[in-house]
Amino acid sequence: MSNDALIRASADLAHRPSGSLVCVTTDVVPGREIERVLGLVRGNTIRTRHVGHDITAVFKSLLGGEISEYTKMMAESREQALDRMRAEAVALGADAIIGVRITTSMVMQGSSEILAYGTAIVLRD
Repeated sequence: MSNDALIRASADLAHRPSGSLVCVTTDVVPGREIERVLGLVRGNTIRTRHVGHDITAVFKSLLGGEISEYTKMMAESREQALDRMRAEAVALGADAIIGVRITTSMVMQGSSEILAYGTAIVLRD
């Protein structure tokens, strides 16, 4: 599946990849045996700040408290990156993803990449 197809397939958070795919941060799925390792799978998204949210953030930074607009944006971004990783794993025929990690990095001033990655595997029946 091409990267563009993965982006289109996972861009709508309401239509997420199958919930039957096991995703764990550990190197094994407890109680299950790995039959085959399919390899690295990943998903990412790059987000930029919103001017309206920046104005709200300035006021909240003066008054204190959570900047809920950014909290929501980052949560959606993480889920989108995870969805794209899952879509790649499903395309490979995986039953699970082990060693799942999420990282972020600044791409340019005001924009960040969120990357989710792990190892796609097939579990023994």
